[in-house]
Amino acid sequence: MEAKAGIGRFGRSLKVDNVQALAKKLGSEIPDRYVRPERKEDIAAGDDEVSDESIPIIDFGKLFDSEYSDEEAAKLHSACEDWGFFQIINHGIPQDIISKLREDIEEFFSLPLEERENFAQLPGQVEGYGQTFVQSEEQKLDWGDMLFIATLPPSFKQLRFWPTNPSSCRKSIDEYAVELKRVADGLLQIISKNLGDEFGNVYEMFKGGMQTLRFNYYPPCPSPEKVLGLSPHSDAVVLTLLLQMNEMHGLQIKRNGGWLPVKALPRAFIVNIGDIIEILCNGKYKSIEHRAVVNHEKERISVAGFHTLNIGDFVGPIPEIVKGDELLYKSLPFEEYAKQIFASKLEGKSILDRMKLDE
Repeated sequence: MEAKAGIGRFGRSLKVDNVQALAKKLGSEIPDRYVRPERKEDIAAGDDEVSDESIPIIDFGKLFDSEYSDEEAAKLHSACEDWGFFQIINHGIPQDIISKLREDIEEFFSLPLEERENFAQLPGQVEGYGQTFVQSEEQKLDWGDMLFIATLPPSFKQLRFWPTNPSSCRKSIDEYAVELKRVADGLLQIISKNLGDEFGNVYEMFKGGMQTLRFNYYPPCPSPEKVLGLSPHSDAVVLTLLLQMNEMHGLQIKRNGGWLPVKALPRAFIVNIGDIIEILCNGKYKSIEHRAVVNHEKERISVAGFHTLNIGDFVGPIPEIVKGDELLYKSLPFEEYAKQIFASKLEGKSILDRMKLDE
């Protein structure tokens, strides 16, 4: 069956109301299922205060320039160790590829709902247009919709979920996915060396792994201080590369007990370490909780490129990196690990917590 060939095998998400359609007909009252009581604590603590901290910036080109590579690799190591988040510039992805993807995805989300629904998730599946990580009828919901598709390796593509309107959309996604994987592979090559992985085990596992793209659409909200665009979580993958597709910011990361807003640089990618990296390196680098907030003025559109391992791999500490240290995490076949991801709701570092060995 088609679903067995892709990521659909790994789980399901319950169908919920389309937030974009809901936002268009909504008055001032937010449905209770979207209201987050914890947001009151944010406001009391000064949720939108400007911090003088900002995530590190890495020049991707310098990582592969013999004159600057050692210095830039050291900066990358520090960013991974101290932050778990950084931005990359000079990544080499042609601007026309990024611009065309942006144009096509904005057009897709502007289509009538019935046209977007042509690419909706199937019952009991996670891929397609809709939501992921909705596991119960009582669960609080995020203020956003998404299109979630597998892009690499080619055998995992389920084209029935890839938009055909605009007509150039599939080509735009394909070209972007290949370029993004090139950048992700380059980062993991240096990260693997920085971890002391002299045989390149992390990189070798990763370079043939899966890539999925999640296109996020966060509509304006009449009471943005009451909702969350995306619940606090860490990414259960190896590495995530996020592209901010319009001028509206909303990403926040957990930092020093509060939430630090991240402002994307023009033409830059925001990169974060995933749970699998933390497991593979036995905690030398750590994944970081993050979330998305929304605003009342304009929609926010972004695309997250998730890069992870492949069927047949194991998720667990790599002996060449651990080198006699006490093991902090168990090992699990990747397929079993993936099933745990899609059987859960977004909730802090809950997936990684399940992988910890008992104290």
